[in-house]
Parts: sequence; structure tokens; C-alpha cells
Amino acid sequence: MATIGYHASHEQYRPSSLLSNVQAAEAAGFGCAMCSDHFAPWSDAQGQSGFAWSWLGAALQATGLPLGVVNAPGQRYHPAIVAQAAATLGEMYPDRFWLAVGSGQNLNEHITGERWPTKDERNERLLEAAEVMRALWKGQEVTHYGHFVVEQAKLYTRPLTPPKLFGAAITPETAEWVGSWADGLITIGKPIEELQEVVDAYRSGGGEGKPMLLQVQLSYAPSGEEATEAAFEQWRTNIFESPVLADLRTPAAFDAAASFVRPEDMQGPVRISADTEQHVDWLLQELELGFSEIYLHNVHRSQEAFIRDFGEHVLPRVRGS
Repeated sequence: MATIGYHASHEQYRPSSLLSNVQAAEAAGFGCAMCSDHFAPWSDAQGQSGFAWSWLGAALQATGLPLGVVNAPGQRYHPAIVAQAAATLGEMYPDRFWLAVGSGQNLNEHITGERWPTKDERNERLLEAAEVMRALWKGQEVTHYGHFVVEQAKLYTRPLTPPKLFGAAITPETAEWVGSWADGLITIGKPIEELQEVVDAYRSGGGEGKPMLLQVQLSYAPSGEEATEAAFEQWRTNIFESPVLADLRTPAAFDAAASFVRPEDMQGPVRISADTEQHVDWLLQELELGFSEIYLHNVHRSQEAFIRDFGEHVLPRVRGS
């Protein structure tokens, strides 16, 4: 049976508020949670960006939910440090923490002052990072010279079972590549035909039989007009194709790029509806594609109403399907 989870958006809320939100989500019946890991928000209108790893420890302690995060090792984060952080959470909360890794965005990584690599270079770096982290989780001493350097690193605190290492992919091309090395896939919501292409590519690349996770952006409100307005106000900087999302450098650049976005452009990249039945229908279509966990990110500022209404009207319908 698939599990419906809550996505904690560090770009939009203070970490203290997100902790209350994830506790409320657990009480409402959400079965898991995940969070973003940014140094900056996508837009000045979002306004926050807490440190995900501090929050993860608090959230794992404050709830009984499995939790995960999408991280970009190799530039802002040294992979050995990511491996240590993941191992510590895995030891403290056995079988409850998972890690997904992706090639990252210049928005977060440019702060190191290093050159922003091409997509091919970032994929090479990502695969190197995955191999280094897995070796460290096995207790090996690692020395590595490549897109980053590791010298005589060894983790002395490790969980009995290493964390699951998922690969993040938006396009079918990246999903096919991720299928060859990751323990599972995490991708984002798209129109169902485009999502099917991502799933097919992942499976054909070696992902057949491995778990698939989905993160969905939606906007739920008492009226469709309010839901559209909230999506436009909070998430219009996030609807671009993958190369744009990866390469823009600052929240101001995203705000400038989004100056041409209209409210009517938001439907599709964001699922906008005041009707819980419509949200049930969307989820059921995605479950048919084989996703084992779907994480819901309501971009609307009102998390309380979303958690309450989905707990009452959406989650029971999906679990009973």
C-alpha cells in the first residue's frame, strides 16, 4: 500500500513552524515526511531557508514518521560530511531516515565561489559522491581524487543498515541514468503523460522493481481563485524547465525570470483545486504508475487547513482505494 507524506518547505516557513506542521501532519494521518535542503529560497516572496539537517534531527525526535531529504553533495556539502550526517541520523532513528541526492542548483551552490559545472560534470560528481558515501557507510577508509577530494576518511559511527540512497530526477534522461545506480527514484509531479515517460525511462535504465517516490506541488484553498493566487504568489519562480532551475544564481534572478509568468500559467506545474475529490483523483492516477510514497507540498501559506482537510477527506479515500 502506498503512503501519502507531508513535504516540509524550508523555503516558505521558519523551522519552528515546520516542526509544528509535521507533528500536525502525523496526527492527521500522513504516514511519512520529507523536506527541502536549500541555502536560499527560490523567491524573496518565500522568505526563509533554514538548515535542513538541524531540523531533521528535531523532526525525527518529535514524530514517529520516516523522514527524508534531497541533497546535492559535491560543492556546498562535502560528500563525507553528508555521509556522516546521514549515518548519525540512521543510527539514532533506525530505518526511518532516507537520503536522496541530485546534481543541485546554482542558487544554493554558488556561495562557495567555485565554478558552476555543466550538467554532465555535475552528474559525474554526483555518482562519485554516491560511491564515496556508500563506501563510508560500509566502514571503509576512503581516499578519493576526482571532482572533490577525500583523504583517509572513515566513519566510526554508522547505523546497522545504511540509509536508502535515492536519486533525484526531473527529466526522463536523468531518470534513466538514475535507474542504473540508485536504490530508488524521487521525482516531481507532472501531467500524467509526462510522469509516465519519467517512470518508463527509470525502469528501462535499471530501476525495474526499485521503489519510486513522488513529490507533488499543489495549491489547496477554500476557493479555486484563492488557490490560484497562492500558487502564483508563492511558486511562480519554480515552474521553469530543469536547465533554468539549475542555472539561475539568486532569488532575484528567479523573480526576474518569473515576471512574465501569468496566474493561468500555474495550473499544470502546480495542481490547483479547492476540491478534495479532484486531489484524490490526481493521486489515484499517480499511484497506478507504481509510486510507493507520494509527498504533498501545499504551496499555499495555510498549512493548517490543508493538513486538516486532507487528513479528513483525502487520505482515507486514497488508503481505501
